[in-house]
Amino acid sequence: MSKHFRKTGNCQVCHQRKLMDKLLPAEVINNNILQLIKLDHHNWNPDGYICLSCLNNYRGKYVQKLMEDDLGELDTIEKEVIKSIEKNQLLSENLNEEYEKSLTLGEGIADKVATFGGSWHFIIWALVMLTVWIILNASVWLWKPFDPYPFILLNLGLSMLAALQAPIIMMSQNRQEDRDRMRAENDYQVNLKAEMEIRVLNEKVDQLIHHDIQRLMEVHQIQMEMLSDLHEKA
Repeated sequence: MSKHFRKTGNCQVCHQRKLMDKLLPAEVINNNILQLIKLDHHNWNPDGYICLSCLNNYRGKYVQKLMEDDLGELDTIEKEVIKSIEKNQLLSENLNEEYEKSLTLGEGIADKVATFGGSWHFIIWALVMLTVWIILNASVWLWKPFDPYPFILLNLGLSMLAALQAPIIMMSQNRQEDRDRMRAENDYQVNLKAEMEIRVLNEKVDQLIHHDIQRLMEVHQIQMEMLSDLHEKA
């Protein structure tokens, strides 16, 4: 039975015995990543194995090298991308759920007030209340209106409403900006990780194509030698 079908094998990096579904043959590793591994492990056997966790660790190191060559010094967001590659974690997440969980009671109330204050329901209710207020205080049959013309009490109430509503709406807008910033950072991380992964994948595909071409050339050379031998015998 071939060694690829053994139930367990040893990782050449962490030297732990693991199941074969957790190991990869050394021959399928990207050449650039393989060079990094050989720098740390001089007794590397091309017929051996490496576990997925160790391979992801060196993938992260190689991606970090690529990003430093392209971007220079890495910031916190880019380091998180490298960390996700090393741990084989997903970066995409539902930011709305995470953001809603972090809201305090006051922030939730402010968002609801801002949502209601910017809707047609608020406009319609405000028009109805203003109309009723003016009619009640401007009717000639009302002997002592509680807010006669020019409706000073109404103006005071509207001024207080505007003074309170403005900062509440600004609070909600600031949190919306924070949410948009979080979404933009997450999109950047996902795109950057995808770009690095595709770049490594392209190098791996080029390596496999080059390897296949070499094998085809060898097979072609053998076939030509066999045809030459048959021709001489004939």
